[in-house]
Amino acid sequence: MHKLRIYLDTSVISYLEQEDAPEKMKQTKKLWQIFQTGKYEIIISDLVLAELNECKEPKRSILKEYLAQINYIRVDINEETEKMANQIIIKKILKSKSFDDCLHIASAILNDCNIIISWNFKHIVNLYTINEIRKITYEERRNNIDIYSPDVLLSQKRIRKGGMILWKNQ
Repeated sequence: MHKLRIYLDTSVISYLEQEDAPEKMKQTKKLWQIFQTGKYEIIISDLVLAELNECKEPKRSILKEYLAQINYIRVDINEETEKMANQIIIKKILKSKSFDDCLHIASAILNDCNIIISWNFKHIVNLYTINEIRKITYEERRNNIDIYSPDVLLSQKRIRKGGMILWKNQ
């Protein structure tokens, strides 16, 4: 069976070590255990690595240790990524001050990810952004992309029926 390609934005990795949000940290660590099994194909961008490098020590080193525990594919931020990120701003889905969030979304779309996982409810995991990004993927004739928080992914089970992938609650 084809593995789902999951793009992780920086917030997911950051919450592996986020003492002031114990419930989110617990859920993220639970999800990380699933990632360690290789069940999903994990995608992160250069931007994720750059943002992690901005963390203060010892958090930066701890997060890099977590990353070393999973297999992931690193993708480049390039001119095409920046062009799509600008399209997200031009269409007024997000504002220019959220350009990095646009780059995360564009990276996921351009690298044929099935899902974006994020704890960023303000800019990424919200109904407006999700619906507008679906319009872009349709217009660009790209694969549809789902956007979830880690807790939603944890509560779902993927089942295959014919050629379709369906989700059901566990």
